[in-house]
Amino acid sequence: MILRNPEQMPLPDGGDHRRDESDPAEADRRYTELLQELRVAQTGVQFLFAFLLSLAFTQRFGQLSDAQKWLYVGTLVIASVAAALLIGPVPAHRILYRRGLKPRLVAASDRMVRAGLLVLVIAINSAILLVLDVVLGGWVPFLLTGVTTAWFVLVWYVVPKTARQRPP
Repeated sequence: MILRNPEQMPLPDGGDHRRDESDPAEADRRYTELLQELRVAQTGVQFLFAFLLSLAFTQRFGQLSDAQKWLYVGTLVIASVAAALLIGPVPAHRILYRRGLKPRLVAASDRMVRAGLLVLVIAINSAILLVLDVVLGGWVPFLLTGVTTAWFVLVWYVVPKTARQRPP
């Protein structure tokens, strides 16, 4: 087993910390960490998707305007895309299992998760817009959805990026 030289191998995320571990050990660790992170996102997207699926069968659904129905359809489709992306690393692992392709699996899964989280932000905020539009109507739902979208961007992107750039 050949260990990486910590001075020669920068981490893919640009971090300055190093570990003495083999490439397969690093891939195993990174995939395990990714799956741990995904547990929260997968559960969230599944609840959102289930909520959206059930809406069409409520009595009040027939009272939605055409615009609200199209917003619902778009939100449902976006939520399904988020679900596919966030659950995608699991079937990818099954397909690539014991093929010696763990580093590729980790890289592909990372891309799926990043895209899935982006689409999830859109799905969540589209669902917020739909519910607020039904409850409040007018321009307020757009304002409140803009605020929640900005909050997601701040908490999910800006804060981690800022923390990443600060020295430890």
